[in-house]
Amino acid sequence: MEGVKCSMILHQECDDSSRLTGRREGRPRSGPPLCDLTVSCPLINLTLLVVASFPAEKDVGRDELPEDEHVPGEEPQLSEITGLFIEKPQSATATKGKDITFVAKVDSTDLLRKPVMKWLKGKWLDLSSKAGKHLKFKETYDRNTKIYTYEMNIVKVVDGDAGGYRCEVTSKDKCDSCTFDLTVEAAEEVQQTNLLEAFKRSGGAGEDAGDLDFSGLLKKREWKKEEPVEEVDVWEILKNAKPCDYEKIAFQYGITDLRGMLKRLKKMRVEPKKSDAFIRKLEPAYSVEKGKRIVMSVELADSDAHVKWLKNGQEIKPSAKYLFETIGSVRKLIINKSTLSDDAAYECVVDEDKCFTEVFVQEPPVTITKLLDDIHVVVGDKVEFEVEVSEDGANVIWMKDGVELSRDGKYRFKKDGTKHWLIINEASKEDIGTYYVYTSGGESKGELEVEDKQLEVLQSIADLTVKATEQAMFKCEVSDEKVTGKWFKDGVEVIPSNRIKMTHTGRVHKLVIDDVKPEDAGDYTFVPDGYALSLSAKLNFLEIKINYVPRQDPPKIHLDTTGSMVNKNTIIVVAGNKLRLDVEITGEPAPTVCWKKGLTEITNAEGRVRLESRKNLSSFVIEGAERGDEGVYSITVTNPAGEDKAELTIRVVDVPDPPENVRCTGVGEDTASIIWDAPKFDGGAVIKGYLMERKKKGSSRWTKLNFDIYELTEYEAKKMIEGVFYEMRVFAVNGIGVSQPSVTSKPFMPIAPTSEPTRLMVEDITDGTCALKWLPPDRVGAGGVDGYIIEYCIEGGSEWVQANETPVEKNMYRVRGLQVGEKYLFRVVAVNIAGRSPPAEITQGVTIREITEHPKIRLPRQLRTKFIKKVGEKVNLVIPFQGKPRPTVTWTKDGAPLDTSMVNVRTTEVDTILFIRQATREHSGQYTMSVHVENMVDKATIEIQIVEKPGPPISVTVTDVWGFNAALDWKPPKDSGNCEIIGYTVQKADLKTKEWFTVYEHNRRPSCTISDLVMGNQYLFRVFSENICGQSEEAGVSKNKAVIAKTGLEYNKQPYLEKDMNSSPKFITPLVDRCVVAGYNASISCAVRGCPKPKIIWMKNKMIIGGDPKYLMHNNQGVLTLSIRKPSLFDGGQYICKAVNDLGEDQVECKLEVRVITEKDEVKK
Repeated sequence: MEGVKCSMILHQECDDSSRLTGRREGRPRSGPPLCDLTVSCPLINLTLLVVASFPAEKDVGRDELPEDEHVPGEEPQLSEITGLFIEKPQSATATKGKDITFVAKVDSTDLLRKPVMKWLKGKWLDLSSKAGKHLKFKETYDRNTKIYTYEMNIVKVVDGDAGGYRCEVTSKDKCDSCTFDLTVEAAEEVQQTNLLEAFKRSGGAGEDAGDLDFSGLLKKREWKKEEPVEEVDVWEILKNAKPCDYEKIAFQYGITDLRGMLKRLKKMRVEPKKSDAFIRKLEPAYSVEKGKRIVMSVELADSDAHVKWLKNGQEIKPSAKYLFETIGSVRKLIINKSTLSDDAAYECVVDEDKCFTEVFVQEPPVTITKLLDDIHVVVGDKVEFEVEVSEDGANVIWMKDGVELSRDGKYRFKKDGTKHWLIINEASKEDIGTYYVYTSGGESKGELEVEDKQLEVLQSIADLTVKATEQAMFKCEVSDEKVTGKWFKDGVEVIPSNRIKMTHTGRVHKLVIDDVKPEDAGDYTFVPDGYALSLSAKLNFLEIKINYVPRQDPPKIHLDTTGSMVNKNTIIVVAGNKLRLDVEITGEPAPTVCWKKGLTEITNAEGRVRLESRKNLSSFVIEGAERGDEGVYSITVTNPAGEDKAELTIRVVDVPDPPENVRCTGVGEDTASIIWDAPKFDGGAVIKGYLMERKKKGSSRWTKLNFDIYELTEYEAKKMIEGVFYEMRVFAVNGIGVSQPSVTSKPFMPIAPTSEPTRLMVEDITDGTCALKWLPPDRVGAGGVDGYIIEYCIEGGSEWVQANETPVEKNMYRVRGLQVGEKYLFRVVAVNIAGRSPPAEITQGVTIREITEHPKIRLPRQLRTKFIKKVGEKVNLVIPFQGKPRPTVTWTKDGAPLDTSMVNVRTTEVDTILFIRQATREHSGQYTMSVHVENMVDKATIEIQIVEKPGPPISVTVTDVWGFNAALDWKPPKDSGNCEIIGYTVQKADLKTKEWFTVYEHNRRPSCTISDLVMGNQYLFRVFSENICGQSEEAGVSKNKAVIAKTGLEYNKQPYLEKDMNSSPKFITPLVDRCVVAGYNASISCAVRGCPKPKIIWMKNKMIIGGDPKYLMHNNQGVLTLSIRKPSLFDGGQYICKAVNDLGEDQVECKLEVRVITEKDEVKK
């Protein structure tokens, strides 16, 4: 084949046979056609997959390709080509037998989904199916830079790897691709001493590892130039060929699309059969979504033809689900609320003609109604990702970083109706990542961040110096109440005893040592369990020797002004923290201490604000400082030798109050402008800035918008989803910390205005009004359309006047109050929560002037003939008409004005309705409708006939009787039911049986002759009249009888001797011995006869069976049955059935064996 390019892929194992075979596989969906060639030799069996690429001008089947397939060798047209690659693989040259790697990098910052990478060789061969030891692929992701890195590694390059390659990356509606080449250079040739050495294997794991590589046996071949071949008409050859030769002819003449060839040949051979019954048949197939309505219609040549609809060969009956509709010659089958059971083959049958179609019901995709939220937890916390879908019981797939999650000890899946959960009982650092959930119609993702637990020390232990027999107490406070710990002394764990006690109350841990001894001195350490943290303090044992020297010293306050004092005697404490002020006091004798706040003395020894005293030390303690604790405090010490006093100021600083009045001032397509007011109280420190958070309405997960402090009080939030409600809150930050969150703002929705309405046009013009209509905007967006505003302006003017006060929801509006004769311009804008859209305008002036149109009545086809209804039925006639200005409609009946008490009439601008709730025969007549427009008029006459069932015939008489025949006459009924009598039904009855039998149906004449009467019988006759409503309720009965006389025959009766039927009981069928299985219901039966009817007695082991509910006894005309419910071994034995009457008795008996099935018996079976 001239102009054909081939590449060969060689595989198979050795075989001893030698042959060459070829088979054409047909064209794949994309790429060149494939052929298999098998070449065999005594040493090796090769299968060659030949990939042929034919020139476009010789591709015979190319015009037969379906619309959804692209031409082989051409790139499919993608929706958008963008530059996704930040690093593309470069062309390279590799040495045969060496490894080579190609690298591509993709930036996913602006991508909504994970990109999909494909490596291809040439233009069609997907290399992902060739992955193995020779070809390896790798994918990595950098979370910080959001860059995906893709690598393709070719291990030990061979000659077959040379050629052009292409890598293609796609993500939703974005794609990018690049091409590169690989050139293979030959290594130094080593002379082969053995032919088998040419059969190398890829990979280096061993002798049998990898795939066979036969590239060493391939030799370069010179192509001979073929002489031009004379063109032939392949289709003519195919028409005259046998079906078994189609593949051979296609291979010979290079037809690669065998399937397309057969389709085209079938269309050329088969001429469509013309149908006499159908003008338009059913479509080949219909597709509908589950729950939607579908309409199938045909058009018939005969509008009166009867149509049957079949579903899978079964006739369909009209119901609420299946509706049949007839409009002239058009027949419609309407299926409401389609389900999966409606997915079937349907046919429409008219006499002998049929047409077929198939209905495909598609299930709507399962969408996600509530998206995943980002979760931030600490190590050990429980994590629950929740998502809500559109249908109950739908299946979802959970994935983490592209890997599907399975149900194991770590992950648990839970679902309840439309809600699904992914649960991680104890989170760890390994669980950090992006979690995805996929349904058939959507996806969502959420980020999981896990932080290490941090334990905060609220109060550390302090060094203690105690004397003998005193109590030593070490106390510390941590932030977590659940944390436990151990106490150590000089590195050795402290063991509790009667003198040493360890307590844990809430967040406070205490070590108490009673009756301190010198050996208790040392370094004490508290170590919390599970944390790399320790708190240490020293216990000093003080041995005191007292030398009493009586003396007196004046008191002295030794106040330390270092530490948290910003200036002399001023102390700053953070709200919520503990303040402990230890003041050393000297003096002899021991002075008296007095603390005051302002003029109020502080005497509390317990509580939040308290005093603690020890020798030479007075401590002022505030637990959890508050703003009210600010002020000037004084301490006064006195003793007989004198007095000393000191003052100090305490300032309490706190985090600021939360910001106020957080509100949204404007929205965009994915942005929103937020402003707020500064907090009223700054906490005693300057406000440094603010932190913002947002969340979706209904969610409980807040997302931080800034990590650096934002100094202004207005902020523009970005990267939001249009159509989703959000809420905002703001934190204030000062030098102390972060305030409580502000009150959540009102929900707001990022949304953009719609595009302008389309196809604005004038529908109608009257004096002073103009009716406009239009279509909705092409782009609506998530906010929808709340309504439309209509404005008008006099041509040449610049002032637009709004015609409607509130937006209208319909796509039409009539503007009123216009001046007659003026020219106006009109425009319409769509309005939603985001504001007004651009206007749609009528640029040419519209002159306001009434247009006169002749009246015309459009009488429906069924009203052009006599309209017939039954008495009691509803009459509802809708008759459209036209005319301008608005016509006047009048009705008359039989030339007289219409009585509105009997008939209701309602008239609109375009039609009039004649309505009768319950029709009576008085409503029959000719109704005339007149439509007036000024001095013009149009009329239409409708004839209505109300009918009912007729009365019975009268004067039914037997006029003559002869032989076995009788002649019957009658007169028509007085009341015909307001329509023509179409026949009579005649019935006869024998005076002996008095049962009526029909003799004639639909008899046209008021007379008939009845034959085949029975000799010696007397007969009565009755007649029903019949019209289009049915038979009369009553019948006319003949006034006289027809007597069929006998012909002189007499019958002599024989004397009758009555037989005595009394007899003693006798069993005609005995009981039979039975063996039954325990636990299964069993019964025994027999039959007895006797007159009078005998009394039946059942006995077991000669004991009468009484009212035991386990036994059920039946007697059906002498057939006796005893049923035993679930017999057991106890029910086995001898059963007797005894029958007794006045003439005697009889009995039968049998043995019943109950057998229990063991496991061995079941195994044998």
